[in-house]
Amino acid sequence: MGYKEEFIEIYNTQIHRDGSAELLEWLQKTDFFTAPASTKFHCACTEGLVMHSLSVYHTLMEKHFEEGKDSPESFAICALLHDLCKAQFYKVSTRNVKNDETGQWEKKPFYAVEDMFPYGHGEKSVFLIERFMRLKTSEAIAIRWHMGGFDDSARSGGFSLSLAFEKYPLAVKLHLADLESTYLREKNTSQT
Repeated sequence: MGYKEEFIEIYNTQIHRDGSAELLEWLQKTDFFTAPASTKFHCACTEGLVMHSLSVYHTLMEKHFEEGKDSPESFAICALLHDLCKAQFYKVSTRNVKNDETGQWEKKPFYAVEDMFPYGHGEKSVFLIERFMRLKTSEAIAIRWHMGGFDDSARSGGFSLSLAFEKYPLAVKLHLADLESTYLREKNTSQT
């Protein structure tokens, strides 16, 4: 089973909220299933975004899901859709790179950011999801703050991040799953 098929299977099995079918239909019209997750860091390759989303889902379920306390639907929504903001976000461009063997300059492809809707990171994902499907407050907060201190607005001196983590355990769990997936589980997945 490929990454797209696995994503859709988990999505359809776990997410049953009004609007979820329409959201999935919209996702399939974007580059979500072929886009990279980053320009040069983790999963900077074709299908990298869906690979990363699945990695975060599996990490979140394996490490942080508490039966009877946590919602499988909320975990699936947060993990699978936390980086929805990266759909329609990257473009393939080229740059000249010198070939060490021949000494010749060659055009090499790379991913560049082309943000057509600069609305932030987590908040953009929340906005896009809620065009189709209502999020619970805990889900919206978790997706909004999944970057933790790596988010530009978290560094501006406010206490919103700490309050979010204090009030919503799902936000902490998603952040930890995203960190582990990005820095520990997704090594060697960066190439155009």
